[in-house]
Amino acid sequence: MRSGADLELVHLTKRYGTALAVNDINHVFTNGTYVCLLGPSGCGKSSTLRMIAGHESVSEGQIVLDGHDISYLPPAKRGTAMMFQSYALFPHLSVRDNVAFSLKMKGEDKATRHRKADEMLELVDMGHLSARLPAQLSGGQQQRVALARALVTNPRVLLLDEPLSALDPFLRIRVRAELKRLQRELGITFIHVTHGQDEALALADEMVVMNNAVIEQAGPAREVFTAPRTEFVARFMGGHNIITLGDASYALRADEVRLAPQGHAATVRTVEYQGNHVAVTSAMGEAEVLALIPDHDFFKDPKNPGDAVSLAWDEGRLHRLQA
Repeated sequence: MRSGADLELVHLTKRYGTALAVNDINHVFTNGTYVCLLGPSGCGKSSTLRMIAGHESVSEGQIVLDGHDISYLPPAKRGTAMMFQSYALFPHLSVRDNVAFSLKMKGEDKATRHRKADEMLELVDMGHLSARLPAQLSGGQQQRVALARALVTNPRVLLLDEPLSALDPFLRIRVRAELKRLQRELGITFIHVTHGQDEALALADEMVVMNNAVIEQAGPAREVFTAPRTEFVARFMGGHNIITLGDASYALRADEVRLAPQGHAATVRTVEYQGNHVAVTSAMGEAEVLALIPDHDFFKDPKNPGDAVSLAWDEGRLHRLQA
């Protein structure tokens, strides 16, 4: 077992009756990293997060933080803090008192807890609204208060359960940047559950992709995207084609496919303008192949559904998948 403030999952398992939600997973989250835990609904990512937080019991295995088994400690004694998707702010308490609430439960005096709450509110740029009630705040502002409340206990690990899902797209991108900045400034581990690949690619130092209650692949974000190990990871991350040649399957990034004078014969199915590129989906035998063509290249010789085309790619860009 590791020491240091790394968080380690050892043969971690969660059963609900006969259903297996998390199946014997082993993983080390390196201290001070931004980790995104992602996968489709029902893959086990939220159950894993809730077990780390102490909001869900462990069926088997251990959760080890800084060399200590925290699997059976109550949430407040673990050195972790959780920020919920719903924010769960107390409507009758001011912003400052919401943030200070857990310190009040620990018995800290009013002056100390207010000072700590104010420091955290400044960190998330909400100091000027400390006297307001949650109902007087926008969704993005409520979220920052929830973040300050989670951070005020000085956790070693912050757990975030789909924290951006309730925000509109513009705000989501802004808050995403703030989360990354905060994680770097604080130097603590963030474990962020999402099913959004874009969100994970933008934020994660490490991505942990789950499927069917196990970890399918983990590694740096760029590595998981450019070198998916399995067909599931390639399809889930998006932007890849799965091409079968002989008895092997390969992942091929859609931006590596081009329309060329010679190549594999195909018929255009759909054409979608997406701004800086055009998404052209073609039927190549039984397979459907997506090509992302830079818009200036596409419009030199535009194609329409039903057109015959030749698809080409550099053979060196085919990435072999595990069976």
